Amino acid sequence: MKKLLAIHGVALLLILGFVSCDKTTQTGKVEGLDEIRNQNPENQEFTLQPAPQFNGDSAYFFIQKQVEFGPRVPNTSAHKACGNYLVQVLKDMGATVIEQDFIATAFSGTKLESKNIIAQFNPSQKERILLGAHWDSRPFADQDTDNQDHPIDGANDGASGVGVLLEIMRILQSDSTAPVGVDIILFDSEDYGQPEGMDYQPDTWCLGAQHWAKNLHQPNYSPKYGILLDMVGAKNAKFYKEGISLEYAPNVVTKVWKTGSKLGYENFFVEQSAGAITDDHFYVNRLARIPMIDIIQHDPNSTSYFGSYWHTHNDNMEVIDKATLKAVGQTVLQVIYNEKPDKAS
Repeated sequence: MKKLLAIHGVALLLILGFVSCDKTTQTGKVEGLDEIRNQNPENQEFTLQPAPQFNGDSAYFFIQKQVEFGPRVPNTSAHKACGNYLVQVLKDMGATVIEQDFIATAFSGTKLESKNIIAQFNPSQKERILLGAHWDSRPFADQDTDNQDHPIDGANDGASGVGVLLEIMRILQSDSTAPVGVDIILFDSEDYGQPEGMDYQPDTWCLGAQHWAKNLHQPNYSPKYGILLDMVGAKNAKFYKEGISLEYAPNVVTKVWKTGSKLGYENFFVEQSAGAITDDHFYVNRLARIPMIDIIQHDPNSTSYFGSYWHTHNDNMEVIDKATLKAVGQTVLQVIYNEKPDKAS
């Protein structure tokens, strides 16, 4: 990732206004938003339901395996090999896997051989939750002072979210008590966005999410909501309530942050809002019209917003902390097991 919309000041208001208009009907009512807000967990009794234990060691292993392939930049052998690995792991877990191959066009005009990977748990269940992360890594270290033209490992920015999702899928495939169906989408070509200092081009980030949102893997796909994981593995990470998430799915933000706090992870899930981010969830909300939030690290003391390692060669396995993986993974897993499915589904 990513582009921080908040740094544009007035532009942020215009963007949020445009997003809202895009979700607004001719009557001026945001589709589904009133119903979503009426389901706000703040107004409901909140009890944790039994849920399996998330294994931070296992998530760490899945992250390390991705990093060992080398930078996962589209059009490289490392990217192709890692994609094949992710598909095989999910199939070995027993998930129904869909490979969405496509060609994306980068800001530079480069054609990127890309693959979104969709895995379904309990595909016959009508009521579904969507979980997402991106599996590619940044093709250059544009925030570093050395070797800026070299690709980065992307251990946290990309691989951490995928690692958490793989562990969640492993748990779901071995446990039959989850009350809803779950889909995970590993978006490709997210991090090939335009570097700073160039004449601005719109929509150069999140190319895989843009493609998927315009070409859903099944007709009329409509999960209850989605949760995106991005940069969820760094030591002492803090997750603030991100702006686009609050714009489209405030009830889901409340649900997740309240669950994290109930589990004892309030030091990770900070009860404060932060700026809006152009991440995969932006296009899932805007184009696919699926309410999706973003769990993403925010460091208010860093000039980069995300942390000093961001888009540098320091984004390696030394950044990753199993306690953070556990906090995020257990929270998301608990949210799934706390769902109350529609009796008709």
